[in-house]
Amino acid sequence: MKYHIWTVGCQMNSSDSLRVAAALEAYGCEHTEDVRQADIVVLNTCVVRQSAEDRASGFLWSLKPLKERRPSLVIALMGCMVGIRGNGRLRERFPHVDVFMSPGDVQPLLSYLEQLSLQAGTERCGGDYPILPAYLCGQLVSAPVPVVLGCNHVCSYCVIPARRGHERSRPLATVVSEVETLAQNGVREVVLLGQIVDRYGWDLGRDAPRLPDLLAAVSTVEGIVRVRFLTSHPSYFEEPLIEAVRTLPKVCEHIEVPIQAGDDEILRRMRRGYSVDDYRRLIERIRERVPGCSIATDVIVGFPGETERQFQNTLNVLAELEMDVCHVAMYSPRPGTLAAATMVDDVPPEEKKRRLDAVNTLQEEIAARINRRLLGQRVEILVEGKQKGKWKGRTRTNKLVFFADDSSRDWRGELAEVVITWSGPWSMQAELVTECEKGCAVEARFSGSRSSEG
Repeated sequence: MKYHIWTVGCQMNSSDSLRVAAALEAYGCEHTEDVRQADIVVLNTCVVRQSAEDRASGFLWSLKPLKERRPSLVIALMGCMVGIRGNGRLRERFPHVDVFMSPGDVQPLLSYLEQLSLQAGTERCGGDYPILPAYLCGQLVSAPVPVVLGCNHVCSYCVIPARRGHERSRPLATVVSEVETLAQNGVREVVLLGQIVDRYGWDLGRDAPRLPDLLAAVSTVEGIVRVRFLTSHPSYFEEPLIEAVRTLPKVCEHIEVPIQAGDDEILRRMRRGYSVDDYRRLIERIRERVPGCSIATDVIVGFPGETERQFQNTLNVLAELEMDVCHVAMYSPRPGTLAAATMVDDVPPEEKKRRLDAVNTLQEEIAARINRRLLGQRVEILVEGKQKGKWKGRTRTNKLVFFADDSSRDWRGELAEVVITWSGPWSMQAELVTECEKGCAVEARFSGSRSSEG
């Protein structure tokens, strides 16, 4: 049997999809990129925004004719669209779906396949589930690793706690063991994930390891050259975590910490738990302690009741703080959230779009200005693969860089030293620093030190 997995949403969903793929391969299935060739189709869904839910619904309906032509096709719906408690209405809405799976839970699908196998008089293949599917072993350079599941911080607009459940930290030894396995399969970078990753260990007791301890433990894994973590929350980003980023050589100087709004009243109604000044002071501390650190943020525009003045406050804060990246989204009411139940979605769609465009325009200017500072600079990138004939990778500060190399060398998974020759707001072009150039640079430094000593 062949399987196809369609994934939308956050990196947590990407991680869940990798594990589903690995489990299906352990069952004896083979991956295919062509959904028309698949015997099993899994949709891993997101409902954080209405647009993501609409995409999933559209893809589900596109599968109905395929199911009608091939009734043996197994369709499984997974992720936040289903939620941890299931969703009986989905069965009525999508009767052509065979299996409904909570986020990260592959067992309902395996049980269904087992039942089909018994009916057909065959035995199940496979054994213990690996972490990576076979087709990605040796190919995946950076891999997501969930460390905190669910969330306890119930923001008024967010449906995640209802769909992914309460906060559960995974044991440190389990996480480290998974990272070791990933490294053995060619992974060079891991991204530790949590809805609020800073709260790792908080649910395990006062003396349990925290995120800085986990970062230190994962950094000892042989073969892993870079460690990242996301997403952080301003209220829990404490000094030990800043110190871990500053001192642990493998932990990258890149932090994702959403502000969501630049107005205190909006933040209060979002139930974020901090003020604009709190956020401003956090960014100042990070930049003071970790010079050159890149920072990404998130913003929601058009939250219920957001006035033009309050939106302008957000623009002003973004212009002041000059983040490297700003992910911006238009507010959409999510059923089951406090905002949807008690607040009127009173900002017109066209005004939300105008505000989104204004943030994107400002951020493009800021990102272009920040990236121009790297022109002519040598940077180290971890090469992820090839795109349109060029190798691509990311700096420690998460800047996307492309470079050409006419040799037959396979750079995938290697650290390459390059010089930035062109910069834009979203990516950069570079030239590879040759071994000869590196040697000349060393000799120049050595000669310079001798002449200065003389």
